[in-house]
Amino acid sequence: MNKFCSLEDKNIVITGASSGIGRQCAIACSQRGANVALVARNKERLDETFAQLDTGNHVIIEQNITSFDQLESMIETIVEQMGSICGFVHCAGVELTLPFRNMNPEKYRELFDINVISGFEIAKYITKKRNIDEVASLVFISSVMGLVTQPGLIGYSTSKGALISGVRTLAVEVAKKQIRANCISPGYIDTPLLKNIPEEKKQELADKHPLGLGNPEDVANAVVFLLSDQSRWITGSNIIVDGGYSLS
Repeated sequence: MNKFCSLEDKNIVITGASSGIGRQCAIACSQRGANVALVARNKERLDETFAQLDTGNHVIIEQNITSFDQLESMIETIVEQMGSICGFVHCAGVELTLPFRNMNPEKYRELFDINVISGFEIAKYITKKRNIDEVASLVFISSVMGLVTQPGLIGYSTSKGALISGVRTLAVEVAKKQIRANCISPGYIDTPLLKNIPEEKKQELADKHPLGLGNPEDVANAVVFLLSDQSRWITGSNIIVDGGYSLS
């Protein structure tokens, strides 16, 4: 195994691991030698992810991460099965395109519960002394829409911008424990969700990215780097992985 960005024997928790970026992050981590805890609501799709992992002490956790009162016991279960946690990747997220005039508190709350609060709540339990390894890394998947935006994304952009700001504060608070916290902000990624839109619309999106649309692997590679010891002096950062989208 190539030792650069090796995750050998590291125990990594990944939310949203049933599809898209989360699934690819799980695959990439296992290929680098990590043991992966796959967290999502859909057991069938988690099984599909599990089947694509390299050999390791992987576990499947079927869990609604907005059931906040169950998250501490979820982390305890993972530690019992895998051992101390070395890394966390919050890939779970929802997107909503809706004009400002049609938004309401319930819609804002749903976006924040999944995109922001669930990730920070899980991190809170992971970083307890009994659960965390001596050196650990937390990675949160935000979005380039937390930095630049377009009409109809006030709720989504606000939640992703909050994630970027929150991670900076989190990084300061956990640094004394030798824990790092960083964000990654992808542009549009060519996932199954984009296959449902007309080809003309998909091409319009691609044209806004100087390097074209990204793939889940492009984000997963950045995640692996931030989880690895090669990024040991990076914390509180937001790495933009958008093919140049935010340059225009």
